[in-house]
Amino acid sequence: MSGAIALEASGLSKSFGGVLAIADVSFAIREGSLTAAIGPNGAGKTTLFNVLTNLYRPDTGTASCFGVDLAGRAPDAIAALGLVRTFQTARVFPGMTVLENVLVGAHLRVRAKPWQQALWLGAVRREESGLRRKAEALLEIVGLAGHGDDPAVSLPLGAQKLLEVVRALMAGPRLLLLDEPAAGLNAVETADLARLLLAVRAAGVTLMVVEHNMSLVMGIADEIIVLDLGRVIATGSPAAVQANARVIEAYLGRAAETV
Repeated sequence: MSGAIALEASGLSKSFGGVLAIADVSFAIREGSLTAAIGPNGAGKTTLFNVLTNLYRPDTGTASCFGVDLAGRAPDAIAALGLVRTFQTARVFPGMTVLENVLVGAHLRVRAKPWQQALWLGAVRREESGLRRKAEALLEIVGLAGHGDDPAVSLPLGAQKLLEVVRALMAGPRLLLLDEPAAGLNAVETADLARLLLAVRAAGVTLMVVEHNMSLVMGIADEIIVLDLGRVIATGSPAAVQANARVIEAYLGRAAETV
């Protein structure tokens, strides 16, 4: 990991109808790291992602990606900076196959011009062939190699979540925000996801993951940010967070009581 800051938030707050969703949230994520954001339901984790990517405008505070202020930037402009995200609920393109869904993720990185694509020039064919190989390799990592020609909507919801992660990776992100990527996954799929995320981090991509699966989080995260009632109550390594009394009371303790 380098010393550069990939994502920084300073004093972010957002309210809805008088209900405070996040309050004075500040953190900095180092380039090349894997950071997890955890907390009870309603802690503000998804709202934080939505504010960072300008789906919601913050009431106060700022956010920057690799030193570039994100305020007022459209989603495509944010993606062009290298910041790509997934959503809590799997979103696949109906009417398209699994492989086609993955290839859609590469549209920002395609070099060929429309007129070149229309003429199906050799450079276009080579570029598409390379993208297909990359897509197929990613599908193999998450156990979906045999489903490339299947309709994407025919996949179980857990597999659709993995497909969404793979599609996001096809965009060539520098910084990837994943909103509950393990939701709906079985044990085998979760293990595939863990291997994929560790491989992505090893390749130099910075990751921030919102997740409820504590076993996954504690096994792969370099650092953890804990939210409760919209506020950051702890940050640190997995070991430090597990030993933090406020975290145990606010999140881990509650989870244990409901098992």
